[in-house]
Amino acid sequence: MNIEQKLKEYNIKLEDFNPLQMEQIRYGLAQGLDVSIYAKPEFNVNQMNQIRKGLAQELDISVYADPKFDWLQMKQILKGLEQELDVSVYANPEFDWQQMLQIRKGLEQRLDVDIYADTKFNSNQMHEIRQGLEAGLDVSIYADPKFDCYQMQQILWGLEQGLDVSVYTDTRFNSLQMKEIRLDLEFYTDPKYNPDQMKQISLGLLNGLDVSIYADPKFDSYQMNQIRQGLEQGLDVSVYIDPKFDWEQMQQIRLDLEKEKQENFELNI
Repeated sequence: MNIEQKLKEYNIKLEDFNPLQMEQIRYGLAQGLDVSIYAKPEFNVNQMNQIRKGLAQELDISVYADPKFDWLQMKQILKGLEQELDVSVYANPEFDWQQMLQIRKGLEQRLDVDIYADTKFNSNQMHEIRQGLEAGLDVSIYADPKFDCYQMQQILWGLEQGLDVSVYTDTRFNSLQMKEIRLDLEFYTDPKYNPDQMKQISLGLLNGLDVSIYADPKFDSYQMNQIRQGLEQGLDVSVYIDPKFDWEQMQQIRLDLEKEKQENFELNI
């Protein structure tokens, strides 16, 4: 039976399709496929092509042979079927093809895609979460749609460097601000500082202080704390930035400076 006879058998009317659609139908018939599945005017030529490719591989094209999927979405589902992935995770027309791509790549790598296979994340956010999962990081820190992809990227890079990202994991910081804090943290993350000292440095960075004033291993964390508090209160900390003062002495000087500042303020009212 030739192609033209097959067209009559399937009751395919040439006037219902454009030349490119008819080409896909003829290709399918030549391959001995059941073209009735896609020989429908509601499928454009690219959609027909994706369905035909699935039929040729004897895949379950019922998952995506639906005009509600555009051809790029169909392509991602087809690729998943070819790789024997659980495409039901993303065979949802609410995901655009780029979101589908990120989910499919995660499935390929056996990642826990449930963390980001959600329409509340755009494809760029999904990408940053997937990158974190690939690296074995705790992505729960930033897998939240309140962070845009650029903010997520800065948090991801911080985690990769082993930094205390809690210092800047806050939506009040845009990605550029996060970057500045991350670079500062990177600069001050040094074995010469113990965790308590790093905490004081991180708190200073969080509050936009010039931490270089006290980021020196000669100050223990308690002394750093007193200097940091003085900076936050706008005091002249140069009066007590000297390791010869223990933290209690620094505290007393700081409290005296606070008292003096308050008295001067009241006199000027």
